[in-house]
Amino acid sequence: MADPADLLSRNRAWAADMVASDPDFFARLESQQAPRYLWIGCSDSRVSANVIAGLEPGEVFVHRNVGNVMANADLNALTVLDFAVSVLKVEHVIVVGHYGCGGVSAALDGKSHGLLDNWLRHIKDVAAKHAALLDSLPAEARARRLAELNAIEQARNVCHTSIVQEAWAGGHPLTVRAWIYALHDGVLRDLRFIVRGPGDLQPAYRLSLGETGSG
Repeated sequence: MADPADLLSRNRAWAADMVASDPDFFARLESQQAPRYLWIGCSDSRVSANVIAGLEPGEVFVHRNVGNVMANADLNALTVLDFAVSVLKVEHVIVVGHYGCGGVSAALDGKSHGLLDNWLRHIKDVAAKHAALLDSLPAEARARRLAELNAIEQARNVCHTSIVQEAWAGGHPLTVRAWIYALHDGVLRDLRFIVRGPGDLQPAYRLSLGETGSG
């Protein structure tokens, strides 16, 4: 069994390496948090925002949950979004799904998952909305397409929040995007959902639905 104390040793080694390469790193990090990005991603341990985007601590504000869901009744997610937009003044909100997502697979398998089913309802709603498309695909392709569609629909949910709507109305330069990450090659792919204001929403949504399935 892995010993959590090993993480403390790893942390000390990492901190020492950072100071050796950049003596002022922690002083800068302590004095200011000024990320340009809010990353809404999956809790999957293989999908760490800083690592796969090549960013340092302090460069990205992160919210993660099972299936990268942005539910309109999720106070946790909404609070993160509000803090990122209203306080940190991020310029980009990016919803990032990933192929091989356990939450997406569970939403499709027709089995009972106990408490998790209440959360999976959000992803199942996306599957139901696009049932005609998904039902025409073989199982593996169906899960991949739903991972894409879920990222797009959750990004669309972000756009519909009062937080983002008010930011746009107030002239705040804010872009909402949907991406997908592939575990097999480590590459992030743009799902063509790019919204910079209310007028972009429907065109971007239509474009993204036409462009998915390319991963």
